[in-house]
Amino acid sequence: MTGKTITIIGGGLAGCEAAWQAAGRGCEVRLLEMKPRAFSPAHHSEGLAELVCSNSLRAADPHSAVGLLKEEMRRLGSLLMAAADATAVPAGRALAVDRDLFSNWVTARIASHPAITVVRQESITIPTPDEAQGGPIILATGPLTSAPLASALAAFTGGEHLAFYDAIAPIVAADSLDYDIVYSASRWEDGPGDYLNCPMDREQYLAFIAAVEGAAKVALKEFEEPRYFEGCLPVEVMVARGPETLRFGPMKPVGLRDPKNGREAYAVVQLRKENLEATQYNMVGFQTKLTYGEQQRIFRLIPGMARAEFTRLGSIHRNTFVNGPKVLLPTLQCRTRPDLLIAGQLSGVEGYVESTAMGLLAGINGARLVRGELPVTPPPDTAMGALVSHLTLETKNFQPSNVNFGLFPPFTHKIPKKLRGGKRAEVALASLAHWLREKHLEIPELPDHPAAAGTLPA
Repeated sequence: MTGKTITIIGGGLAGCEAAWQAAGRGCEVRLLEMKPRAFSPAHHSEGLAELVCSNSLRAADPHSAVGLLKEEMRRLGSLLMAAADATAVPAGRALAVDRDLFSNWVTARIASHPAITVVRQESITIPTPDEAQGGPIILATGPLTSAPLASALAAFTGGEHLAFYDAIAPIVAADSLDYDIVYSASRWEDGPGDYLNCPMDREQYLAFIAAVEGAAKVALKEFEEPRYFEGCLPVEVMVARGPETLRFGPMKPVGLRDPKNGREAYAVVQLRKENLEATQYNMVGFQTKLTYGEQQRIFRLIPGMARAEFTRLGSIHRNTFVNGPKVLLPTLQCRTRPDLLIAGQLSGVEGYVESTAMGLLAGINGARLVRGELPVTPPPDTAMGALVSHLTLETKNFQPSNVNFGLFPPFTHKIPKKLRGGKRAEVALASLAHWLREKHLEIPELPDHPAAAGTLPA
């Protein structure tokens, strides 16, 4: 073990990944988590790595941008990817998990690691170098950073940090659905599929749209600006953009033929398994800020959901993040304080996988700082490197982003569209392998690491 301790604030996805990466490189880690002493509005369990929104980690295909990011993380020894693979539930071409099993899996392994000490206390300030005893600090408190710590962060960055609002989708009890109407199918796939589908004809769809338009919404406070992330818009915001928006978004019927009649409906509401037992389903793309009463009334208009029992209703919460290009170096160190690293959604990425990836990088660099080594930045032609470029390249109006191929360097020659994902993966994984060799980056040993289906060969 090394002499200095790494202090990590936040026991979510990024904080747990950072702790594992640093501990796996011979560093002592002190992981501070405020639960159960305090909870954010969206958190409910005492476990680490709690998933508060969807249970999906999105596309599993390594030829997609987020699938490639997952593959890179697996090759870097990601604890959270091992957890996701171990607790996966059927979700077609996506990687989704049983959220309770996922949290329990991570919590058990973090708590049992001999180099990690979990301290259950709320942090209301950013530790000074003296308070951290000269060791690096990784701030990974997520989009729901508590008010006192967010204020301290705003004071430290020298200006107002940015914020947008993120809504979460309801969860419905499986035994409350009408299976004479609801059918199993996955888009573009044969067989019963991993999703449940609630079909609507044109009349039902228009009635549903009208009900959403006239529904009572949770009002923002006077000082709150309604900024939403485009990849996670509340259903009522999509409806306000036009009556066909939902039908070309989360309610798109293409590829979802009803086995009862062989036809595509006018619109379809998809439900995704929330747990391995398939006792609960998540309403895909139905994040919302409708009032609870209105959610129950309106969502029961959906065919097959007339008697739906909701185990969780949708809600809205504030997401906090720093202005990455102004605050961060490509190593995730703060420009004005190199001993402080910012990881996860707080750094300005969006999404579970992206947040975890930034925790992974922060953990690597925290360990390198302790060991007297230079911190590293992933190559820009990798998914991790592309995200870092987004966080740190100067821009007039910085906004969080999921990983996507638009963040990657352009190809130097023309490649057919259908081959681009494969080529991106080929280049990225070769570049990652070269980077690992060049920087002499060791890979932490993983516990109970399953063979991940669908990953690319080494």
